[in-house]
Amino acid sequence: MGGDRAPEMVIAGIAIAAERHPHGRFLLTGDAARLAPLLAKHPAAAAICTVADAPEAIGSDTKPSAAVRMRRTSMRLAIEAVSAGEAAGVVSAGNSGALMGLAKIVLKTLPGIDRPAMAAVGPSARGDVVMLDLGANVQCESRNLVQFAVMGDMFARTVLGLTAPSIGLLNVGSEELKGNDRVREAADIIRQCHIGPQFQGFVEGHDIAAGTTDVIVTDGFTGNVALKTAEGALKLIGDLLRQVFTSSAAAKLAYVLARPGLERLKEWLDPRRYNGAVLLGLNGVVVKSHGGTDAQGFAHAIDVAMDMVVHRFNERIRDGLTRLAELGPASAGAAESPAPAEPSEAGEPSPRFAAAG
Repeated sequence: MGGDRAPEMVIAGIAIAAERHPHGRFLLTGDAARLAPLLAKHPAAAAICTVADAPEAIGSDTKPSAAVRMRRTSMRLAIEAVSAGEAAGVVSAGNSGALMGLAKIVLKTLPGIDRPAMAAVGPSARGDVVMLDLGANVQCESRNLVQFAVMGDMFARTVLGLTAPSIGLLNVGSEELKGNDRVREAADIIRQCHIGPQFQGFVEGHDIAAGTTDVIVTDGFTGNVALKTAEGALKLIGDLLRQVFTSSAAAKLAYVLARPGLERLKEWLDPRRYNGAVLLGLNGVVVKSHGGTDAQGFAHAIDVAMDMVVHRFNERIRDGLTRLAELGPASAGAAESPAPAEPSEAGEPSPRFAAAG
């Protein structure tokens, strides 16, 4: 199973998710002999899991080009289960490059989507914010950014429950003349096609943490740099706080007084609350969990997958792309984004998810 603490972390995460989603079912792909004793320790997880033996595993250092040629890995079997309709989605803490490569090969992209994008939710001064692409596409054309805007709008409605999310296109400045031709052309198309009722134009790097818009669209190179920069900044702040509050007896006393507020800050910035990046634009739900997360974080990644399936995310993406194609970039008509989809009826079959590494 994928992840630094797998398979124990994956099974413990499923046990937590079982409490939140008692009607969910899981297909565990991996070494059956290794999984059996671990499932015995988690009866709640064992009751809702079916194991599919996978004799091969993709390592963290396996190149994507090699991973896609391996036919019996736990990751590939899980993705193939989604393609075959045996699972509603896949959640993996394994090799990111391999997951992206296999998912695109096996599931293919939705009609109207050239490339899938990786999206995730993060904290900001005004609440949670969606950002994409976070690394799936190092180079993008303007049409890719337009497609990302459509998917980001739908993702914010699905995961954050927003009725009219604001969208910003990440740029080196907020003025209309700033940026390269690709970014300016994408902004023009988004405006002309009325993608998202609240397109705010260009936003800058500081707007990510400020929460200026609900959705921030960029290419995968810039998005991944921004993500890693934020992770590094948060680690630096944590390290500095530890140094300050352990530097003297007075500082330790100050920590005791400040502890309630610091605990709230820690909870607000807890990466487990935001675990679960989604590969948008595929014929199936694919969620990437951070490899270093724990059971709570993996359970949150499962929550994200559940939201995507229950609210029929891919169906809404298809609808949005159909309207975009009908309008065309030169159209003056407005494409209204659909209202948030109602969850599936209770009488429908419970979703089944594949967990793999």
